[in-house]
Amino acid sequence: MKNLKIGDKLTRIPLIQGGMGVGISLGRLAGSVAKEGGIGIISTAQIGYREADFDADPEKANLRAIDSEMKKARAISPDGIIGYNVMTALKEHAAHVKAAVKAGADIIISGAGLPTDLPALTEGSRTKIAPIVSTDKSANVILKYWDRKYNRTADLVVIEGPEAGGHLGFKKEEISEYTPENYGEEIRRIIQTVKKYGEKHGVEIPVVVAGGIYDSSDVKRVLDLGADGVQVATRFVTTEECDADIKYKEAYINASQEDIRIVKSPVGMPGRAILNPLMKRVADGVRIPHTPCHRCLAKCSPADIPYCITDGLINAVKGNVEEGLLFCGAKAWKAQKIDTVREAVQELFA
Repeated sequence: MKNLKIGDKLTRIPLIQGGMGVGISLGRLAGSVAKEGGIGIISTAQIGYREADFDADPEKANLRAIDSEMKKARAISPDGIIGYNVMTALKEHAAHVKAAVKAGADIIISGAGLPTDLPALTEGSRTKIAPIVSTDKSANVILKYWDRKYNRTADLVVIEGPEAGGHLGFKKEEISEYTPENYGEEIRRIIQTVKKYGEKHGVEIPVVVAGGIYDSSDVKRVLDLGADGVQVATRFVTTEECDADIKYKEAYINASQEDIRIVKSPVGMPGRAILNPLMKRVADGVRIPHTPCHRCLAKCSPADIPYCITDGLINAVKGNVEEGLLFCGAKAWKAQKIDTVREAVQELFA
């Protein structure tokens, strides 16, 4: 079995479990994946939603939960590789990165924008850093910026393709234009760009591919393109160890391929989710009343949004699937049953 080598870190299998907010990938899921030899990732997006003071002070609740969820993961996998996904688009991005480093993150993966300040925020720590990119252009931009400003490069690069779940790094029209064949060529171009910066800095930068990786045939396809590993998120939602409510998991199992749609985030970014009553009302132009602002995304204007993404994601993770935002990858409809992380890993690398 191929390993992922990230600096001084070595996995047993070439797998990263993708970060899923709000509350979908917390300590239990991340620790369980790390225990199986992959890299477990905790999402910091509104991670403190279950804290008693979340409504009154979401920033403090989130910072506290960043620490406590790592402790849960470490209790499951003391020696595993565990990190965080910290979205660049978060209002508290910098504070979350610093809290993740303090909590002992082995790696921080950051997308939803270009994480230009990630090297500065992690300077002096042993935490590895990895940008998420979707095109060769974005890979060039972030790696060139880090090279020129910090004289360093990435420890890992995640390529997130058009079949991913949640917020996507493409314009809506681009998503339909990409096919497995022409996006495969984009992946090859990104790998070459990353290799160029690795050679300049005298290091090997592993590249993993995310988006639409559901079974062993998907894994083989991207490894054959030259990737070093895969990042998988949707496949782990329907595991016993996933931190979401059982009704969230059942929504995947009950979804048909036609139920999975490209939706518009309140901040204008395209995303992929299961069509449900909430999303139907939003598509019809209905404005959904929302709770007071929980200060999640930097570019959100509470007075202008059609619905609150924090409200939608918290409803979903708690099991209110009618009123929740059910983010998912393009192949969520393939889910048939609830199984374990171990069984999911075995299927991916059969």
